[in-house]
Amino acid sequence: MAIEQAIITWIHLVASAIWVGGSLFIAMVFAPILKTMSSSVEERLQIMIKVGRRFNKVAVPSLVILIATGIFNAHQMLIRPDFLFSTSYGTLLVIKIIFVVGLLVAFGVHVRIIRKEVEQKITTKQLSDSQIARLRTKIIIVGEITVILSVAILFMAALLDTGI
Repeated sequence: MAIEQAIITWIHLVASAIWVGGSLFIAMVFAPILKTMSSSVEERLQIMIKVGRRFNKVAVPSLVILIATGIFNAHQMLIRPDFLFSTSYGTLLVIKIIFVVGLLVAFGVHVRIIRKEVEQKITTKQLSDSQIARLRTKIIIVGEITVILSVAILFMAALLDTGI
């Protein structure tokens, strides 16, 4: 049983590294460098959307794995359902679940904002400069929320791991 738990935890950590590490890399490294690569906001958006789509090919499965292994881990720790609301572990887990739901909503909004038809409109220059600016602002805000929630979820995981 201990080896199973170790493997599940390892899978959870690897998936977390992919999701959070990739998100942080895009936000803190790639996006700032992209500004120096092109002065055109349209071109930067096109590149960022392509990078995001490529990242999602590994990030989305990682997120699914994170949720599955997280549910497994929580089930292992919470022997009785009432422990969810009567223990400090349960309280922290509820907070983490709320953050995860928020993350899923933010990610869903992010995907909706940059759907294929929007990408097509950017590529074929069907959007005005003000539409591009609004789109860019939305993408940045939702991306920041996603990264902040991801890091907060990691912190909650660290708290849960301490057994508080």
